[in-house]
Amino acid sequence: MSLVVQGLDVDNHALKSLSKLTGARAIEQITPGAFRLCGAQYDPGVPTHCAHAALDWAWVAEDRRLTDFGLFVTDMDSTLINIECIDEIADMQGLKAQVAEITEAAMRGEMDFRESLTRRVALLQGLPEAALAEVYEQRLQLNPGAERLMRGLKQAGIRTMLVSGGFTYFTNRLKQRLGFDHAWANELEVEGGYLTGRVAGDIVDGQAKAAHLERTRDELGLRPEQVICAGDGANDIPMFQAAGFGVAYRAKPVLRAEADCCLDHVGLDGILSLFAS
Repeated sequence: MSLVVQGLDVDNHALKSLSKLTGARAIEQITPGAFRLCGAQYDPGVPTHCAHAALDWAWVAEDRRLTDFGLFVTDMDSTLINIECIDEIADMQGLKAQVAEITEAAMRGEMDFRESLTRRVALLQGLPEAALAEVYEQRLQLNPGAERLMRGLKQAGIRTMLVSGGFTYFTNRLKQRLGFDHAWANELEVEGGYLTGRVAGDIVDGQAKAAHLERTRDELGLRPEQVICAGDGANDIPMFQAAGFGVAYRAKPVLRAEADCCLDHVGLDGILSLFAS
């Protein structure tokens, strides 16, 4: 196995300590902030060492290459982008704190996602549809490394899918902006230019996200181990279980427990450094 470690400022002493701890035969530099400890052996002290040195880490088979994968699936809110869109929409109604509290409970796995979405969307009733454009144009930002990640995935010939418990208004625009092959999300019902407080069609929850992943994976003729997914909350657990490699980005504890890698320090492009080129 290899131990891949990444950070914004990687200390040479921390690298050597990890190498000694794991019995690695060599340290290879991948990027200025990413290193592969070749031939490393599992040691329970790795998480503590990395936490003290502000390093992200992951155990990866030495022969695992990025081109071994054929599909990348990512969540949107707080994973690909820096906000929870529904919280920012609710801010237009003066209800951000109330809606954000429900969002947090759902992401921690303390509330059924369908129930939480229905409750939150109901609070948006009567809001002008133009508020969605304001959120997209003025508040939404890509998380660090998102564009570089997408370029790297495309260069490796990997198909990409954005699947979200959020809304099509945002996923459709991000699909076009970043070149995703597929995008799925919930559609806010609009009548006369105003939100009705309801979702049109079936709700995209955690199980639906996994179903979209599985269907696309099967259509491409891929095995589960050929799929990478990224997310941050409880409703991403089903798709993590359906994928071969799960990356938890700034994630809640409930999802971190299901992940193969947690990125808490580096950007989304850190995914590219995990696998041999």
